[in-house]
Amino acid sequence: MENNNNIISSSNTPPILTITGSDPVGGSGVQADLKTISALGGYAVTAVTSITVQNTLGILDFHDLPASVVEGQVEAVVNDVEPRTVKIGMIRTLETLDVVVRLLKKYHPGHVVYRPVTHSAGGERLVPREVAEALRERLEPLCTVVIQDRHFSTHGEANTYASAVACYLNEGMSAAEALERASTLMARSGASTGVTGLRSRSRELYERFLKEVEMHFREDSDVRSYADRLNVAGGYLAQVTRRFHGNSPKAIIDERILEEAKHMLEDTDGTIQETAYALGFTDQAHFAKFFRRQVGMAPTHYRRLRGG
Repeated sequence: MENNNNIISSSNTPPILTITGSDPVGGSGVQADLKTISALGGYAVTAVTSITVQNTLGILDFHDLPASVVEGQVEAVVNDVEPRTVKIGMIRTLETLDVVVRLLKKYHPGHVVYRPVTHSAGGERLVPREVAEALRERLEPLCTVVIQDRHFSTHGEANTYASAVACYLNEGMSAAEALERASTLMARSGASTGVTGLRSRSRELYERFLKEVEMHFREDSDVRSYADRLNVAGGYLAQVTRRFHGNSPKAIIDERILEEAKHMLEDTDGTIQETAYALGFTDQAHFAKFFRRQVGMAPTHYRRLRGG
């Protein structure tokens, strides 16, 4: 079995330490750092700060690792392989910030590249305001380069750029040279999201969900059963419908039921009870409560107003 230490030591330059969160789809975070640094001929060692639950549609949840675990990861690799350049991304807690600042002051790496990760590509805040302020005040002064997102428009693009800057600094370039070289790389290669080859099935799933609703809304209004039919988690189905419709799966189902209810009240002679049963309600009272909540009036009142 090949010895990993031999792989590291055979490189012409020291490894680059990346301290950041994970991204399961590889568009950003530690996974993207590994890809970019390796593609540019470097060797990346890592310390993970947060485990994210995310996909191509966005972040669902965070699990921040204890600061002591982050410290242990950094100490383990720094003491062993002495990275000369450190790239820092997502830090979400003051405790982890304390650890990172202290270790930077202790080991004095030659270069520190920081790409602040405070908001998602969709604009959601990922880091508490007090942590973001502390990062600016305490971490940024220790950095060689701070990469801002304002020049980048797609998920992962700033991350790729920052990783490239770290690689070029690690090769001995000045900060100005590294920034220029990374800009040229991005312009030439179109390097951006890191997930351009990863196909999301979200649009296809959304269309399938609408077809399922059209087929079954009269007898089934349970989101879980639709998710089961599509063989996906309910949380992912909710991500998909909010992306393409702006509403939850339940709201879409209710919208279709309401549309049919209005049609039946306006254009058919069936009783309110018959309408309720036709739409899968257990009784007239349940249907009336649903209708009043959606429309603001009882179905009988609605029928009189519409001349049904």
